[in-house]
This record gives sequence, C-alpha cells and structure tokens, in this order.
Amino acid sequence: MSADTQIDLDAYFARIGYSGPRAPTLETLKALHFAHATAIPFENLDVLAKRPILLDPPVLQKKLVAQKRGGYCFEVNGLFAAVLRQLGFNVMTLIGRVRWKTPDTIDTGPSHMLSLVDLPEGRFLADIGFGGLTMTGPIRLETDSEQQTPHEPRRLLADGDGYMLQAKLGEEWGNVYRFTLDPQTRADYEIANWYTSTHPQSIFVQFLIVARPLADRRITLFNCNLTIRHLDGRVENRCLDSAADIATALAEHFDLPLSEDDRAVVLDPYMDAWRAMATA
Repeated sequence: MSADTQIDLDAYFARIGYSGPRAPTLETLKALHFAHATAIPFENLDVLAKRPILLDPPVLQKKLVAQKRGGYCFEVNGLFAAVLRQLGFNVMTLIGRVRWKTPDTIDTGPSHMLSLVDLPEGRFLADIGFGGLTMTGPIRLETDSEQQTPHEPRRLLADGDGYMLQAKLGEEWGNVYRFTLDPQTRADYEIANWYTSTHPQSIFVQFLIVARPLADRRITLFNCNLTIRHLDGRVENRCLDSAADIATALAEHFDLPLSEDDRAVVLDPYMDAWRAMATA
C-alpha cells in the first residue's frame, strides 16, 4: 500500500471507540474485530440510491470513518483488512459463496469478502461484514470444533477443497457461506462488487438491509421490519409503517441519520414494494 493510501489509524480508532494496544497480536485482533463490528453498521443505503460503491482505501476511509457511515462486506472488510495490514498483521483476503437460507440445489456466485489472518497461534478467519450474522470475533481455521464468539457459536466444516462456515442459532446449525483459501486479486472484488451493487436480482439492489451487533443484542432492519435479538433469547419485532419511521430507526439504532434528500432516493422509491412484502 503506497503512502497516499494509508489509513488514518487515529481517526479509525476514534470511530470504533478503540484505545487499546496496536501490536499485531491475537488479543489486538479480537479487540479490533469486536469494536469494528459493533461500531460500524452493515448497510446498503448507497446501493439503493444507485451510487457507485468504490473500494479504494481513501474512499472507504472517507465514507466509513470521516462520514460515519457503514457499508457492506467489500467496504467494511476492505477497510478492516487495510487497517490490519497497516498494523503489521499478515492478512490474505478471500471470497465466499453465500449459503445462508439457500437450498443446497441452488448455486450461488462468489460474492462475499472475508479475511484470513496468520498469527503465531495459528490462522484465524476474520469477517465483520455479514449483515445480521456478522461475526463479533475471529475464529480459528480448524474444522469440526464449536468455537465461541462474543455472540453465537461458529464452526467450520471441511467442504471439498474448501470450508463451510456455520452459525449455531438456538440448537440448530445453519450454513453461512462456503470459501476456499485461493487468494483473490483486486479485480476479483471489483467484479463481485459491481454485480452485487448493480444487478437487478441482487438482494442489495432490491431490499434495505441494515444490521449492527451490540454487546448484548443484534439489531437488524430488513425493509420495514425491525428486529432486535437479545443474547438471552428474547426477540422484539416491529413493522415500520412509513419512510419517516424507517429514517428514525436508522438514526436511533444504527447511528445513520438521513437527510430529506437521502430519504427521497434511499427509501421513498421502494416503500410500496416493501409494504406489500411485509403484509403478504
């Protein structure tokens, strides 16, 4: 990374509320992973507004740090990988095929960015960009072992020449995504990002998806539906009736205030379709 693409680490740490050590250790990785995941929301507001999603580090820093916005996997994991590298971590970025709530008979393309961090203690999967199931801590790259995170347990299963990441919700394990250890180039992410942010059948082009884990809960907003899942098992659901209600929820739960101009392009064009889905 050249000097002109360096991340302003002081600004980044202030954004995520982190004041701990900066040495490239496992403890630092765990602390940064949790702080980033709980501070910077997962969101696709710019995709809905039909704004280009750019992956250059200065653009990511401006949007996610200076402007205090969120982003989806290519943005939040792209920034996180850049920060880790600048701190001296050995990071390889990978790409996965989403399998969450997808039947085995349905193929999915490579559309999810994640990172592998090589440490003296072993290799660790780091991923702060999977919506309502965003991991809040890294897990070891080892198979068939239940691994606890600050939220739900995770495990990795061997799957052909790669791995399947699973999450345990209640007593059930569910597939999250499949990935291999094949290194990816900038071009691979540009192509996947372009498809994800522009193709008419992409979920990010059709639906509002915002998520943020906090220490004791997960908060998600899918179109008009606001869900708060507490770690003790309690679930709160609300159906929001208007664009104004959604804008209020974005500000209150995700620290994403919308201007009137933003609301006009991010929410208003989609409200009829989202209401119809909520009542179907």
